[in-house]
Amino acid sequence: MTTVAFTPGTEARFAVARHVADAVLFEGYVLYPYRASAAKNRLRWQFGVLVPPSWSAAAEEHDFQLTECLMEPRTGAELAVEVRFLRAQRRTVEELCADGSFAPTAELSLADRVLVAWDEGVEERVTLVVPVGDLRGDGTTLPFTRCAAEEVEEVTDTDGRVLGRLVRRREEISGTVRISAAELDGPYRVERLSVTVENTSAWTAEPDTDRHAALPYSLVATHTLLRLDGGSFLSMTDPPEWAKGPVNACRNLHTWPVLAGEPGRDDLMLSSPIILEDHPAIAPESPGALYDATEIDEILALRTAALTDEEKREARGTDPRAAAVIDLADTMPPEVLERLHGAVRSLQSVTGPPKQASNILEPDTPWWDPGGDTGVDPGSDHVLVDGRAVRAGSRVVLRPRLRRTDAQDLFLDGHTALVEAVLHDVDGGVHIAVTVEDDPGADIRREQGRFLYFQADEVEALEDV
Repeated sequence: MTTVAFTPGTEARFAVARHVADAVLFEGYVLYPYRASAAKNRLRWQFGVLVPPSWSAAAEEHDFQLTECLMEPRTGAELAVEVRFLRAQRRTVEELCADGSFAPTAELSLADRVLVAWDEGVEERVTLVVPVGDLRGDGTTLPFTRCAAEEVEEVTDTDGRVLGRLVRRREEISGTVRISAAELDGPYRVERLSVTVENTSAWTAEPDTDRHAALPYSLVATHTLLRLDGGSFLSMTDPPEWAKGPVNACRNLHTWPVLAGEPGRDDLMLSSPIILEDHPAIAPESPGALYDATEIDEILALRTAALTDEEKREARGTDPRAAAVIDLADTMPPEVLERLHGAVRSLQSVTGPPKQASNILEPDTPWWDPGGDTGVDPGSDHVLVDGRAVRAGSRVVLRPRLRRTDAQDLFLDGHTALVEAVLHDVDGGVHIAVTVEDDPGADIRREQGRFLYFQADEVEALEDV
């Protein structure tokens, strides 16, 4: 058992999960506005950082991850494992001196980009394939090492004249992957799979060492892909009833496993430092990697396109991935940008098709449509407030409750408002939609249907209408 290349079938299955895993691997790699000088890019590598053991004791970060999940392997099943992480590569900039030597410089300005010092992320993989039968007992251990290296890249102008160079340095890092399996008691053939990824780098931290110094010896954004060739994994978030006890007994430290790949398949597991749902997927409208998965692609694309030419030069010089984002935003066709504006995929009727043996028929209008219940009418319905009917057109005094409203609504205490509608939600709650009378934008709010909402005990009735 050694580090191996996967079979075409396993490689194809992992490729499905890597698409999502890349969003985890590079999350926060370089954040909008994608320039090294941006404050948000000065503290990077937020998730899944396994630091060297000598530094973990002094920090709130860890030198290992532990994944435990349940699997139902068939006889002769094999487990394929891929541990992926980024290795921080420190890039410095040097300019050419008159005597032909090179000296460090803060930046090197070119026609299309501005080069500055930056920590690049080099993707690393540790892979192995092992028969499930060999994992029982002590299991198997795979140590790995990535050697130190230095690379030099000349920087030239448009005429080919050397202006300086980029020097990239990688430090030696070491780690260990430990895998074991244990059969569980019960009527089903279920095994608990344990995978530990540990940073064992020998680098020694000095007493005042900071995180920046420890990063080149760390495994960054570490996550694990598991593929069972002959068998299935159980969902850790929605297991069958009989498996809830064993699932709750599993330990997952600094990572969380979910079923990956297409819904309906259970041979693939992704364990990542970000908690995901089963079968996570990138929205089909997404035009490409923007390295900020918690944001909205449309906003990022528009903001990126709005950067000045000088800001784009700096971004292009920050990193090849940042340059690719700039190019993506600048060349995005209008029809692609329009697709980012929004899509509805979750709404569906809950009543089901008409049943042969029932008089219950599917309604013409689904439950979530405002016209689905003809028994309510926001324009004419009323609610009693201190024995007085409050409906559209009523005037009220606002009395927001401290624990029931947004903080900014507390500034409206004592203001008078006009009731625009009385609304009933699907849970039986009643909400009073209002516009504040001294709000200069009340007409615009009314035209757009953007009201403030209060409950009956948060208003005082002024008069009946």
